[in-house]
Amino acid sequence: MIITKRLLPFAVLLCALLWGSAFPGIKAIYATWTEADVAPTLSNRLLLAGVRFSIAGIALLIISNHPFRQLAGTPKLPLFAFACAQTFVQYILFYWGLAVSSAVLGSLLIASGSFWWLLLAPLLLRTPWPRRAQWLLLGLGAAGVMLAVSRPGAGSGDPVFGAVLFCTSTLSGAFGLIVLQKVCKTMGARAATGFSLLTGGLMLCLAGIAAWPDFLTIFPPKVIGLTLYLCLVSAAGFSIWNHLTQLFPVNLLAGYRFLIPVCAVFLSSFLVPGESPGRGIFLGGTMVITAIIGLQRHHPTTNNR
Repeated sequence: MIITKRLLPFAVLLCALLWGSAFPGIKAIYATWTEADVAPTLSNRLLLAGVRFSIAGIALLIISNHPFRQLAGTPKLPLFAFACAQTFVQYILFYWGLAVSSAVLGSLLIASGSFWWLLLAPLLLRTPWPRRAQWLLLGLGAAGVMLAVSRPGAGSGDPVFGAVLFCTSTLSGAFGLIVLQKVCKTMGARAATGFSLLTGGLMLCLAGIAAWPDFLTIFPPKVIGLTLYLCLVSAAGFSIWNHLTQLFPVNLLAGYRFLIPVCAVFLSSFLVPGESPGRGIFLGGTMVITAIIGLQRHHPTTNNR
């Protein structure tokens, strides 16, 4: 499928809506468990995440170009490290954060991945350190996060602990992106993401082994439907984005990254019962997004997710 530059904003918006809808989707599963007296224990959350990402990984590998041929010529240690950072560790923290805090807060804090990338890249990829203007923008973004956490709005749960989990989750994801730079020397991004989701998903399933006996209770028909939708979100979102990276330069795509937290906050606010963004989310979110846009203009090589 050929996507012209004129259609690019709509394609990126579709990715942002898909990824943003994952927040209310996961919260809907937690609400279904509450109605059925199923506690959202760590094991239950790990099994849910594992099933979701395993299926999404298989779907991506099916539509990849000779993934196992690419696997044969790819060093296994970097690929395994990518799976651990991008899927296993990141989503243990992410699902935990959604269990203790609000989807609205988590939607905003996924933007912290841009800040981590800017700080980690000089250490691990030998890129230039941030300039003075970039440090000021990083400070603006950090201030926005603190403001959002201080006044997150209704249904926020434990915003401080949730913020720690969400920001640590994006730190793991940023580290995974750095490892991906080595993996993509011998493997396409779509196949690498597929193997990452499948490997990390199986690891999550194994980590949630205590929940296996209750599989049918954890996955009633409604949860199965929501999980399959979340699989579609992961597979379709990554597939579209990876296709865009083959058509357009990364610095052009990076300019649209701010759409992701905007869409995520919007969808979480309107689709998650009992949650509404407070003044801190609006003001802090504006500061974070302003910082992201400014950082992208000063750092055109910033990557996504």
